Amino acid sequence: MSKGAASLSLSEVRKIFHQGERRLDVLAGASLEVEAGELVALVGPSGSGKSTLLHIAGLLEHGDGGSIRILGQDCGGMNDGERTRVRRQNVGFVYQHHHLLPEFSALENVVLPQMIDGRSRAEARERAAYLLETVGLSERLDHRPARLSGGEQQRVAIARALANRPALLLADEPTGNLDPHTAEHVFDHLRGLVKGEGLAALVATHNFDLANKMDRTLTLDEGRVVPV
Repeated sequence: MSKGAASLSLSEVRKIFHQGERRLDVLAGASLEVEAGELVALVGPSGSGKSTLLHIAGLLEHGDGGSIRILGQDCGGMNDGERTRVRRQNVGFVYQHHHLLPEFSALENVVLPQMIDGRSRAEARERAAYLLETVGLSERLDHRPARLSGGEQQRVAIARALANRPALLLADEPTGNLDPHTAEHVFDHLRGLVKGEGLAALVATHNFDLANKMDRTLTLDEGRVVPV
């Protein structure tokens, strides 16, 4: 990471979709920066481009223009293998649905991505137990997802996203499937981990109460990022 570089920097990012003869400029020069230790909300109605922006920021999708830098590294000219490497090493994702592996316990769900990344089982288990205990699941380590509540499942998903110590967390409606009380509880754990681990986080949400608890709130207006 170059000195003074933001963890995530998007500059003039564009994304165009075509529906028949209709052209839809979902992102029309979107720019933003997220610093280490910063929790930034991205709000806006469905269809405004929040998920598209997150997918491009996380190198899951290609834009049609502009630049993406992660830890100061220009990702625009990377091939698919290089993008996968940067994503695996530096980016964690949390989605509205937890996508846990049902046949594995909470602990194993957090261990697996670490072992795929080359860590030993012992090291991976130690990190997984620490993260799950941090989100209040010390008594649920051996429980499979079916035995966990919706809020508990999402906390496992958060722990899994942070298992490989990413510098950047991208979360797309991480509390969207939860009731307000549970959503607030899960978000408090998410915020605690973001601050404790010192990573940058960009969180797309419809929940303005949660957005107000973050460091900054951004929205998309005609394909551009503007502060709220």
